[in-house]
Amino acid sequence: MATRAADTGIGEVPGDDLEIELAPMRRRHLRRVLEIEAAVYPRPWSFSLFLSELALRGSRAYVIARCGDELVGYAGLMMALDDAHVTTIAVDPAWHRRHIATRLLLHLADVARERGAAHMTLEVRVGNTEAQNLYRAFGFRPAGIRRGYYAETNEDALVMWADDIGGAPYAVRLAEIAHRVRGRTKVVSR
Repeated sequence: MATRAADTGIGEVPGDDLEIELAPMRRRHLRRVLEIEAAVYPRPWSFSLFLSELALRGSRAYVIARCGDELVGYAGLMMALDDAHVTTIAVDPAWHRRHIATRLLLHLADVARERGAAHMTLEVRVGNTEAQNLYRAFGFRPAGIRRGYYAETNEDALVMWADDIGGAPYAVRLAEIAHRVRGRTKVVSR
């Protein structure tokens, strides 16, 4: 499953002192998720694909980001043994450059660590250098190319991996990233 990233958090304009709430994605969020999906991807995921992902709670984690009452972004993670695969990250274009993608990826990294992942992986469009910069800040390194992976645009995917995410050095990296994010992030379980 390709990682789809539509926002970055590194090198952003100093963000507003926003409070962003992260919560598990639910069916009731999908209408807004699909609006963002259509705004940022040439071939958006369908309602049924999101539903099938949400049904796999044991191996998946999907989260939404909300500012006040507005859903502004979302992200997903798939677990496979001790590997965590970032499946998607998207932020409403009106909310870019406010560290929302960074907050979402911090949360996914925490979930992966809690679930015992040793590594995280993702795919990103070769031309999406802003997202690649975000991923590099999280310790992802290029590991290969998947030619023509994004069929809708015939674009190659860069495969990236972050190793040893379960250890103390990676926890320090995450804490340093979190420290640079302006505003407050609140994680809720509802």
